Amino acid sequence: MPRLTLQYPIHTLDHRLLFPQKTLLTKETLDAVIDSHRTHSYRTSPLLWYGSVKQDCLDFLRTPPFVTIFSDQQEINDLLNLMETVRFPIPILQSLDHFKANDFYTYVHVLMVFVLSTVLAKDLLPDHQERIRLSATGPTHDTGKISVPLHILKKTTPLTKRERSFLEHHTAAGYVLLSYYYKDTQYLACKVALDHHERRDRSGYPRGIFLEDPMVEIIAACDVYDALIMPRPYRSGAYDNRTALEEITEMAKQNKIGWDVVKALIARNRKSNPHYKLITISAEKRGTPPSYNVYGMIEEETNPKDRNDMDRED
Repeated sequence: MPRLTLQYPIHTLDHRLLFPQKTLLTKETLDAVIDSHRTHSYRTSPLLWYGSVKQDCLDFLRTPPFVTIFSDQQEINDLLNLMETVRFPIPILQSLDHFKANDFYTYVHVLMVFVLSTVLAKDLLPDHQERIRLSATGPTHDTGKISVPLHILKKTTPLTKRERSFLEHHTAAGYVLLSYYYKDTQYLACKVALDHHERRDRSGYPRGIFLEDPMVEIIAACDVYDALIMPRPYRSGAYDNRTALEEITEMAKQNKIGWDVVKALIARNRKSNPHYKLITISAEKRGTPPSYNVYGMIEEETNPKDRNDMDRED
């Protein structure tokens, strides 16, 4: 169980305050919040039949590069069967409604990270039960972003240091929210939400720990890849697929993520769909990143009013 000081409050979508700002998150404090509503039960729904999720996923799969990754209709059928099998508490699924209405980038992103992770899990996780566990996490890795002000998620200029801190808060917020709704801090989805920005070289957040869980690493790699190939507010356009794969390869070279997950992702992007252990990765870099990209840049806070406005949104 992590010990984290929450820099910002955590609310549910219906505005229930779970933890105020500056709370020390411990097993005892989180268990107390979970116990406060343990007798409450939530309706559940298969992911496939919630809202427009099925049709939206099918539409997204018809676009590059997913049309190559899912060129085999059986892969799509397997995905749909899986989406019909896994069920989620309605409050968790309502986060999809929130993102679809307010931040469509994140809505598409969480669905496609889920979709990508299901195919990579087939290649990388020999244990069928592990694959089921990973798939059951569904599109929840960024659930904590419901706690991040929308103007930060949609900002087109560099974030301030405080805004960046608020954005990174989504990992701890997701861990708390999923633990709360599942009533189980050990559920894999909770761990994924907390650790999907950790890295093997300990350069990640929120704890700077070694990323060792292969299931979390699959989500982490899919998270980065999809963020690159899709449009984002903070850059002029999406990365083309080759450049995105080169960026992921560079992360493996820097020991941020493992080579197996990178090779599996590259193999899935080849029309011949070779086994990932048999592929050779080119050392030549031919891709061109978008011309405008402020990701990772930090802007000075020059207007105290902006900070006060953000405090009121917390």
